[in-house]
Amino acid sequence: MGPRPNRCSKPTAAEADAWAEVLVRCGLLHAAVRVPNGQWLIQHRADSPVHVLTGPADIVELAATIQHRIRSARPRTR
Repeated sequence: MGPRPNRCSKPTAAEADAWAEVLVRCGLLHAAVRVPNGQWLIQHRADSPVHVLTGPADIVELAATIQHRIRSARPRTR
């Protein structure tokens, strides 16, 4: 799998909200909460520490990293 292509624009808060919801709904994160200053509080598991992400770009990058990890772990069938 090659490097990810560069984006033409910065991720928006709405895009980050959507990705955070998907990650939590699919059980890939325990919690992801946007706070009023635009930062995100995320928790990988219920018993893990809370991490602070600085904004939408960090949530989108986290989603991309998780996707890459999942796809890399799958056996190739082609």
